[in-house]
Amino acid sequence: MLKIVKTSLLVVTASFLYSGPAQADINDALQNICTIVKTDDKGELRKKMKKVQSDFRLKLKDYYSGVTCGGNSLIRTAVFNEAIETGTLLVKKMPKSDLTSPENDGKTLQSWIAENGLDSSPISAVLKDRI
Repeated sequence: MLKIVKTSLLVVTASFLYSGPAQADINDALQNICTIVKTDDKGELRKKMKKVQSDFRLKLKDYYSGVTCGGNSLIRTAVFNEAIETGTLLVKKMPKSDLTSPENDGKTLQSWIAENGLDSSPISAVLKDRI
């Protein structure tokens, strides 16, 4: 009887030691990324991307299409808000094939920029050089 009590206490103690805090959801980790892009905080964006990569093993290309800021993608949000530093970082971190593929509305980044008259944006120039 005493052996069973000791064993059960040992199992309960071990379970508390090995069960760490619950891992946060990816949505919680990416919650304020739109604000970071809009305010053009390149350092904070780097930290956010690095944290998501280390915690969830996801690169920008893995979650880029799932994040929208007022209906726009992260790069479109950067172009629209003239967030040059974060927009440039996003363009450089995305694979070339993803930059030329259509987004959720069926338009590529280049066609969307041309349609909205944002060709003079420095991010547009970086995008053209990258493609």
